Amino acid sequence: MSPTTTPQQLDVLVRDMVFGTDTAAKQAKLREMAYAGGLYFASIQNLYDAMGKKYGGFTVPAVNVRGVTFDFARAMFRSAIKNKVGPFVFEIARSELAYTKQTPGEFATAIIAGGLAEGYKGPVFLQCDHCQVNSKNYKANPEQEMTAIKNLIKESIAAGFYNIDIDASTMVDLDKPDLLDQQEANGRLTAELTKFIRSVEPKGINISVGGEIGEIGHSNSTVEDLRAYMQTYRKDLPAGMKGISKISVQTGTTHGGVVLPDGSIAKVQLDFDTLEKLSKLGRDEFGMGGAVQHGASTLPDDLFDLFPKKGTMEVHLATGFQNMFFDSPYFPKDLLDKINKGIAAKYPSDRKPGEADVQFFYRNRKRSYGDFKKEIWDIPQPILDKIFADIEERFTFFFKKLNVVGTEKLVKKLIPPVKS
Repeated sequence: MSPTTTPQQLDVLVRDMVFGTDTAAKQAKLREMAYAGGLYFASIQNLYDAMGKKYGGFTVPAVNVRGVTFDFARAMFRSAIKNKVGPFVFEIARSELAYTKQTPGEFATAIIAGGLAEGYKGPVFLQCDHCQVNSKNYKANPEQEMTAIKNLIKESIAAGFYNIDIDASTMVDLDKPDLLDQQEANGRLTAELTKFIRSVEPKGINISVGGEIGEIGHSNSTVEDLRAYMQTYRKDLPAGMKGISKISVQTGTTHGGVVLPDGSIAKVQLDFDTLEKLSKLGRDEFGMGGAVQHGASTLPDDLFDLFPKKGTMEVHLATGFQNMFFDSPYFPKDLLDKINKGIAAKYPSDRKPGEADVQFFYRNRKRSYGDFKKEIWDIPQPILDKIFADIEERFTFFFKKLNVVGTEKLVKKLIPPVKS
């Protein structure tokens, strides 16, 4: 960061980039400032290769950022700097880009500007989470759906997303009696998208690609599922081409958790034994870094130190931070009331039979990041600072539990900037 550019001035530049005109030029300016300040977008592939062969004992946190992206990123960077954390990932899913009204370019620029504001130097890991095949759209028009995903991948890579999670688990057909047949479409489409990623990745960048064998919220994954998936996947992947570095599995969680009528989150029984077996299988048989746990941010706090102990490579955290944001005692009550009224007016058909208001608003308030994007960004800065101070402490909790404190030097050693 230039000695004359303060975090407050960066905030103005980012807001102008998000809500103003001539967006591409403003993104380019902010990125140039960040690169000059020692930040660079990077693939986490080298670390995941090393985790599968040499290093271990920690789990990489990947956090979905749905709104107020610049302030959110600043909080995460602050905690990472204080705790000397190397691997931490900012991610956003295909569906989240849509309902939060963010583009890959806007997201990436706001993230890297957040790092610049906090004086961070080093790799910035952006991940396209759940780059998901919509099964309904695919069945209606396969070519159109795959083209839409490839266009998103290409746009994301151009923005600096050098980590991409392909999710074709929606195509798993459990009605078929044979495991290979169940996973056939999943493996085949993941291979097709892997080949596409390799064809468009920048020179010198080996993009980290992830796959998924069990749609989150459905039945738990098994060792047999993974073997069947990898058989179908490898069959369609050219010899010598780098494949997936990790596998997302289902072990009992649901995205966002399940909210009860009293507003509390239902307890889940997480299958850590299956998670451990699948991580080991991924490393030993298929050369991956290990398995990935989705839907974890609403789990009980006392479970998180089990992830590194069980060899989990990556854990995804999203809704818990969203809850901290909207449920903060500092969040403006008048804006929250306005958001709830807006949700009730715009999405009445999404209310489930017998669903309490608290359940309905909980499930749908993620949409307010897009529907009320300007109003949320315009929350007075002193209030945002208080909210994100609490969120920063939560990042520190996860960094310590996942055992990534003190990993900064390892990551910078394994992942230097790529010279173009």
